Amino acid sequence: MMHIADLPDTIAVFPLPRAILLPRARLPLHIFEPRYLQMFEDTLKTPERLIGMIQPCTGSGDAGALQAIGCAGRVTQFSETEDGRYMVTLSGLSRFRIMEEVTGFSPYRRCAVNWGGFEGDLVHAPDVDREFDRNRFLALLGRFFVSQGLSTDWESLKEAEDELLINSLSMLLEFDPEDKQALLEAPSLATRRKTLVTLIEFSLRGGADEDILQ
Repeated sequence: MMHIADLPDTIAVFPLPRAILLPRARLPLHIFEPRYLQMFEDTLKTPERLIGMIQPCTGSGDAGALQAIGCAGRVTQFSETEDGRYMVTLSGLSRFRIMEEVTGFSPYRRCAVNWGGFEGDLVHAPDVDREFDRNRFLALLGRFFVSQGLSTDWESLKEAEDELLINSLSMLLEFDPEDKQALLEAPSLATRRKTLVTLIEFSLRGGADEDILQ
């Protein structure tokens, strides 16, 4: 198992609104901007091959402000297209807290980060939500998908481990950036599941203030 002491103090960060990565989950990226192509190529030269996914702050007076917490992923797969773009897969490793942005000559952003407080992210075993009612949750999710005109492979969802199911939905479903950040920062799988349920119920009610399913 990797330890906090094995992680670098400074990492490249990739700011994308509504794009979060969670530990032990995978995030596909399409990289084509010159500065991020450079970021990716530089990342491959490092032993850890880490890229920090972070959301920009919304509603901030500072256009370049970033959220305080992101999640770093290790480049575990990539392919290059004929026109020089990259299709990349990041495997979520650990969340981090930004300490300060590092100035330099790179065209992309780099930050000094602190990994403290997220030791559980580095555990290989998935988190457990002992109160998770899968059947009830999937019934709720079905209503949400119908309301949004979405389709999915329900057999795969039914067979997915609890953490994979909750984390994948947290990453993939379209919510406001602040809501995505709350899902990212949830301290446990149970808290993330409750937050996800709250967001789904809120969407189904059209924002009405009613009791939520937990």
